Amino acid sequence: QVQLVESGGGLVQAGGSLRLSCAASGRIVMTNTMGWYRQAPGKQRELVAVVTSFDNTNYADSVKGRFAISRDNAKNTVYLQMNSLSPEDTAVYYCYFWGLGTSVSWGQGTQVTVSS
Repeated sequence: QVQLVESGGGLVQAGGSLRLSCAASGRIVMTNTMGWYRQAPGKQRELVAVVTSFDNTNYADSVKGRFAISRDNAKNTVYLQMNSLSPEDTAVYYCYFWGLGTSVSWGQGTQVTVSS
């Protein structure tokens, strides 16, 4: 079992920036993928960005060029730098962890609200 602790959400004006962090602990498999999904009210949870333990990344088209995902393997932590935020980015952001041969783990979620 992997535990995920998120931080960094909040309220920001359109055009502003936020940085999310997610620290993983517990049974960490070396080969893994960490990242972020989000869910806006009335919508399904969707991929934002993920990064593998080999530093391969995948981004949603809607955030390409504005968001950057990175990880610190020594700290088992993943970061999401969000720039040029718009009200459409308002959602609960969930940290995601999947290790090879294990099930997916989710964080508790952190609210990001972008005001116009």
